[in-house]
Amino acid sequence: MADEFAKGLGILTGGGLVWLAISAWLTTESFEGTQLIAPPPESVGTYGELALLLRDVTGWFMIFGVLVFWIVIPAFRELQAYRSGSAE
Repeated sequence: MADEFAKGLGILTGGGLVWLAISAWLTTESFEGTQLIAPPPESVGTYGELALLLRDVTGWFMIFGVLVFWIVIPAFRELQAYRSGSAE
């Protein structure tokens, strides 16, 4: 169980770092205004569009990665243990 927790935590921290870095570069209007969640600028260029795509991908990767490693895999293992225990 600690292995799944460590993998989920690694996904959360690594993906969060990438998401925060891209959000700070592209969606921070000013230090006094909206930070990290402001709408992206209109014309960011090709590399900016790729960075925004990477930001969206890492956001969903964090959410699904944590859910898989902290909920789905342990639940599946518990279900397997329950089935093998009741089959004997």
